[in-house]
Amino acid sequence: MLNVGLLGAGRIGRVHAVAVSGHVGSRLAAIGDVHAPAAEALAEGLGAEVNTPEGIIADKSIDAVLIATSTDTHSDLIEAATKAGKAVLCEKPVDLSLERALECRENAAASGQPVMVGFNRRFDPSFSAFKAKLDAGKIGKAELLTITSFDPAPPPTDYIKGSGGLFRDMTIHDFDMAKWLMGRVPETVTAMASNLVDPEIGAAGDFDTAVVTMTYADGRIAVIKNSRRAAFGYDQRIELLGSEGMLQAGNQLENSVMTSTRDGVTGAKPVLFFLERYMPAYGAEWAAFVEAVEGGGPMPVTLDDGVDALAVAEAATRSAQTGETVRL
Repeated sequence: MLNVGLLGAGRIGRVHAVAVSGHVGSRLAAIGDVHAPAAEALAEGLGAEVNTPEGIIADKSIDAVLIATSTDTHSDLIEAATKAGKAVLCEKPVDLSLERALECRENAAASGQPVMVGFNRRFDPSFSAFKAKLDAGKIGKAELLTITSFDPAPPPTDYIKGSGGLFRDMTIHDFDMAKWLMGRVPETVTAMASNLVDPEIGAAGDFDTAVVTMTYADGRIAVIKNSRRAAFGYDQRIELLGSEGMLQAGNQLENSVMTSTRDGVTGAKPVLFFLERYMPAYGAEWAAFVEAVEGGGPMPVTLDDGVDALAVAEAATRSAQTGETVRL
């Protein structure tokens, strides 16, 4: 049984708490948050102890920590936890700074402890099946990738100010997905971004609408489309054209009912947001982490993956700000 300490009791921390508690091979032993009442409220419903993040890391009975705190704390907590001899699953991104993320990767590697980065979309059942068919050669060589990722509504401006911006916070999932499917990081990144949804996001120095085009050393191309607003729901689609066919993964709908009349054919909207779409993925992600820790095998998503995605995010940010293509 893996004894787990959860650092962070906010929205994403609550999601992870459900995943840890629902796994037969792990026990949510303690929860810590800088806002103690949040940790107390979450712990009460799950039977976990309440401690400070520092106390959880120092607790020798804790085998692994799950870091779901604010991004600016990730690298420090990864280093502290691995130095204390604990396995780590940390939410994306590794840090707001690529330089700091590189330093964290070096320090964590020196500890010898396993670290996994939380790119949960790799574990979505549809996307997992998509990747399996690609790896099986069903469409030949991957050539042109298109990723669509639209949120139903923008987050609060206070969240935007500490998020690191659209590319580090939102598109970073898509950068990781592109690496996972294309097998490597791109050679060039060109980003076009605007502020079309919420003027306060622009006033905070960020974008809410973007298109990123990436090219690879062998000529392949990937295109990512992002928006903080989709009036019809959470839009998450992938299309990959290969030398011998195409793979497509569509949205998760509220239901599968289709209505066909002389006026047309209608169906349900996509589910509202990431909780409805990706809860199974968070459970599968945690199960993969536990299996790797208990079995001593490689982590399915590594710190290298986290650093690579952050490098592309920083390149996209520079490209959007300067209007120039950035070469990695």
